[in-house]
Amino acid sequence: MALKDPPPYVPGHRLLDGKSVLITAAAGAGIGFATAKKAVEEGCSGIYISDVHEKRLEKSIAALKELHPDGNVFGRLCDVSSESDVQALVDDAEEKLGGVDILINNAGLGGTRLLVDMPDDEWHRVIDITLTGTMRMTRAMLRCMQPRGAGVIVNNASVLGWRAQKEQTHYAAAKAGVMALTRCAALEAADYGVRINAVAPSIAFHEFLKKTTPMELLEDLASREAFGRAAEVWEVANVMMLLASDYSSYMTGEVVSVSSQRS
Repeated sequence: MALKDPPPYVPGHRLLDGKSVLITAAAGAGIGFATAKKAVEEGCSGIYISDVHEKRLEKSIAALKELHPDGNVFGRLCDVSSESDVQALVDDAEEKLGGVDILINNAGLGGTRLLVDMPDDEWHRVIDITLTGTMRMTRAMLRCMQPRGAGVIVNNASVLGWRAQKEQTHYAAAKAGVMALTRCAALEAADYGVRINAVAPSIAFHEFLKKTTPMELLEDLASREAFGRAAEVWEVANVMMLLASDYSSYMTGEVVSVSSQRS
């Protein structure tokens, strides 16, 4: 295997045995669906996914049901920029799953724009979905988890929360906010036995990213990685599974880089 080739797919090890999982933005071919698939492979008792794309959501639910024929697979349309959508999602997931053990906040919105050319509505939309949406989901879920004295939340941040990149001021600001949200909310939730951590991927190729970002830029970013390639989406999902599992029982408020970037 050449260095730039992805490694063999890692099978499940029952890390989430008996746990129920809710994942936002989990339809399609990106990190969200890869994470949902991993959660099933890791033995979750039930999986509930949401997305804003109805047809992709239906296909993703069907695919998960094939992987998990004896388990509980549910889904619902949800726009995390809507408080009513978020509350309806959490209420339904709590009922269908008999309580949510693990929330994975994957919803986010990026884009490419120089700051001097950025209109307010584009800035606000990226912040509202990526940062405020993560806050809305975390807030709603903590209101359920804290009284139970248990639960895990894993947020999807980005290395752009730490590193500078042109034309990414809105997305980078939102992801830096997700990191700060993770750290501060984790301290509050720790008093109730709830853990909150985040992953910070650098670059993972998937179809949506290829549609929204010039391929020349993606290839340049991938070439800077230590392994000379972008991550596979399931490699990011693997780290989420670790943070969601009992193997990370003494970790909270941490942001784990899923990156091999040299500079």
